[in-house]
Amino acid sequence: MSMTFNHTMATTRTFGNGALPIGTYTNVDNVWKAAEPFMRTRMNDVHLPLTLLYAELILDTEPEADELVTRVAAMLHDVGWSRVDEEKILSEGFRSDNFMTSDIRIQHEIFGCDIAREILPGCGFDDEFITKVTDIIDGHDTRKESKSLEDSIMRDSDRLWRFNPVGLGFSAEWFAKTPQQIRQKLEEDIMPEMITPAGRAMAEAELEHSIRVLRLDIL
Repeated sequence: MSMTFNHTMATTRTFGNGALPIGTYTNVDNVWKAAEPFMRTRMNDVHLPLTLLYAELILDTEPEADELVTRVAAMLHDVGWSRVDEEKILSEGFRSDNFMTSDIRIQHEIFGCDIAREILPGCGFDDEFITKVTDIIDGHDTRKESKSLEDSIMRDSDRLWRFNPVGLGFSAEWFAKTPQQIRQKLEEDIMPEMITPAGRAMAEAELEHSIRVLRLDIL
């Protein structure tokens, strides 16, 4: 049975209706440039910019959060995929029975922390800041509980791209499922994991839009 959507594109500021962040955020272009060599694997040069955009849209509603920690963690959370065995990413990291706690998932989190520690000092960040970022990257997939508001925003941002048509399509390919099966997983498993009010609202709006665009309401 399909879920009821309380938030739609008509009522929610989100990527799918062209919304852009309205807050004033610290320039992080130097981090993008430093991270670029680690961003091609698993389409992260698409996923990571979208994760950052969603993070900024949520940050617009969460002024008490540390915007720089949140945004840098969003930018770097998946760069560790660049150092794992690419041949095992899909078979173990997406299609195995225990994919969310698989060794390769744990490895990508560890390597992501390593890369953050390697590149962030050169971008002007001190050890205290870097630790805050790596605390979020470490376990962002395999750890069930969020540690902080910044962690919660990053987690929601990471999940949000799956709800739009592009991310839903990539998910179907990676998990070897149909779009309809991914829609069901989003409704039953991922939606309940959304933490922030803005993240939940955007997830509903994006999914309702994806269902219409991909004709999942009639297929």
